[in-house]
Amino acid sequence: MNTMKCALIGLGEVGQIYAAALLEAGHEITGYDPFITHAPQRVELARSAAEAVKDADMVLVLTAASAASEVAQECLPAMKPGSGYADLTSSSPKIMEKLGSSSGQVNFIDVAILGPVIAQGAKTPLMASGHGAEDFADLLKSVGAPVEVVDGGPGSAMAHKLLRSVFTKGLASVVIEAVRAGTAAGLEPWIRAEISKMLAGDGQATIDRFVAGTSKHAVRRAAEMRSTSGYLEDLGVPREMTDASASAMERMAIDNRMTAG
Repeated sequence: MNTMKCALIGLGEVGQIYAAALLEAGHEITGYDPFITHAPQRVELARSAAEAVKDADMVLVLTAASAASEVAQECLPAMKPGSGYADLTSSSPKIMEKLGSSSGQVNFIDVAILGPVIAQGAKTPLMASGHGAEDFADLLKSVGAPVEVVDGGPGSAMAHKLLRSVFTKGLASVVIEAVRAGTAAGLEPWIRAEISKMLAGDGQATIDRFVAGTSKHAVRRAAEMRSTSGYLEDLGVPREMTDASASAMERMAIDNRMTAG
């Protein structure tokens, strides 16, 4: 692709990873970070966020989510029409949608990071939505990053990511709790094997079984999970996920009774 003038707002560890990769791919980089006074190698350091973005073809915002609104308010009015503003913060879908609606003639792009950039570098998979998402995808593909463009305006990419996080982060927590309990009980190899068999099975069939079976047998399974919680307490290991499962099943049982009534 053609060389692009890029502005990076936020030059912490992740920002510097993307800056280095984009420079290596031949793009021009201007950066701004209120906490950094010495620019990373070959990055032109601006005196303000507005100054950094004024001539940019594409802006990448790599700040904390708490700063997303403030950064957008400063940058968007200073940008040229038709340029792209890619927000890579972990802001909620509602925040992304709100910021996108106030972007004027600038293309606001909601970007979800789908992996640990510190570990995977600039090739970390991304998801993008909003007008201009294809241009952003082309830019990041120049550094080897796979970018999935999804339908919908700003907020859609983050909605996809957060729905995925319900499963991935929840699954990680459940696995950790089960393995710790297995270790305490002297059965870690066995519980690891059981988890592996479950994860290696027919994914769609497992989902269907979980969705239908858990609600149908909620009363019995809630009681079982309360017993499991007591066992984990006896083992002296954390049981937050087990308690949460019991509470969820108890709620399902109540919902079933109300529906039947």
